Amino acid sequence: MKKFLDMDSPLMRFLVRFTDIICLSILWFISSIPIVTMGVASAAMYTTVFRYIRKNEGYLWRTYRDAMKDNLRRSLLAWLPVLVLFVLLILDIGVFRGMWVRKEALGFLYYVVIILFFVAAAWAAYLSAYCAKFNGSVKEVLRISATLMLYHPGKTLKVVLILIACTALILTIPLLLPIAPAAICWLTSIPLEEVFRMHMTPEDLAADTGTDNAGNSETEEDS
Repeated sequence: MKKFLDMDSPLMRFLVRFTDIICLSILWFISSIPIVTMGVASAAMYTTVFRYIRKNEGYLWRTYRDAMKDNLRRSLLAWLPVLVLFVLLILDIGVFRGMWVRKEALGFLYYVVIILFFVAAAWAAYLSAYCAKFNGSVKEVLRISATLMLYHPGKTLKVVLILIACTALILTIPLLLPIAPAAICWLTSIPLEEVFRMHMTPEDLAADTGTDNAGNSETEEDS
């Protein structure tokens, strides 16, 4: 029994990480209540997932709080077009779902718009991750995140499939919702980090994989 309660035991490590994911997801939900701050919350969550959960650096709340402050203005502005796109796609899903239910000719577009929604969600994942890891203006964040998504279709497909699978799982088991944001961020960070490492300089890679990564790094301009 003492062995299982040891903080270094696999069971305790799992329980600690599970609790961290729940706490981080709750922070994300609270930070996203105004809707317009969803991008800031998502960038802060990515930073916390990468540094605290994946690399065991720092403290959860402090990492999240500092990331919110560092990325507030840039993430807020960069996410505005994403939010507009999401609103338009959600409205289209409602319209075309009605056509699909009524078996109208254009009803098949219901599935097309759903796929486009998940592609937009993948772009949002790239955008949040880029804001969390790299410097640059709002225009550069929008341009480079979209370029990376299109330049690496295989990795982007992985992100889309993760989003679809997690959404289906949550719809099937709603009790998973409290862990969903951080868990999804953790899973999507795997292919996203693979993309970023392809465009980082050796110096940035060394800093990124080290234990003393304290700030943002720069990507090559023509990524």
